[in-house]
Amino acid sequence: MSLTALRQQLVALHAELVRYELVAWTAGNVSARVPGEDLFAIKPSGISYDDLTAEAIVVCDLDGNLVEGDLSPSSDTAAHAYMYRAMPEVGGVVHTHSTYATAWAARGEPIPCVLTAMADEFGGEVPIGPFALIGNDDIGKGIVATLSGHRSPAVLMQNHGVFTIGKDARAAVKAAVMCEDVARTVHIARSGGPLLPIAADDIDRLYDRYQNVYGQR
Repeated sequence: MSLTALRQQLVALHAELVRYELVAWTAGNVSARVPGEDLFAIKPSGISYDDLTAEAIVVCDLDGNLVEGDLSPSSDTAAHAYMYRAMPEVGGVVHTHSTYATAWAARGEPIPCVLTAMADEFGGEVPIGPFALIGNDDIGKGIVATLSGHRSPAVLMQNHGVFTIGKDARAAVKAAVMCEDVARTVHIARSGGPLLPIAADDIDRLYDRYQNVYGQR
């Protein structure tokens, strides 16, 4: 994919965050690794989703330095950069403050795996990561450390919000959409009584089926 096409895709994917009500005002961002380069493209800081254009998307190196574009990159750029450096398999990163998932983060509580849809997409619970301040790579370090050993493409950073990863930016957006969906459902379920856990072996079977059999191949 060319850089021009990647920028156009990122604009469309940011619109998906709005469509699924995962963001408010100018908060949230999607980034994508530039294929074949030690670079990634990301939303500029403080730009309205309605005003976001392909030309506005900025490009940074894997240290988070701006290399192309006229606008300042997202305030989460250092976290994205650290994740791309530490996880070469990751091609896309998303950050939101979606309501229900962030409510779990505000409690410092992982979302337990009590839905087959969670076993499918996340392979277990959605884990909680440590509190970290914005502006350097501390958030990125916390995300990478938390996701190590987890199958989940999503992490809830304590008192902050959701970060998701994927093989590309579209996969990371899907994970963010699904994270909010299960966060809402499990919250509602718990308000009605105790949650029923899914056995670990069944979670493994569900995850394997969804990842390797489900859909078109």
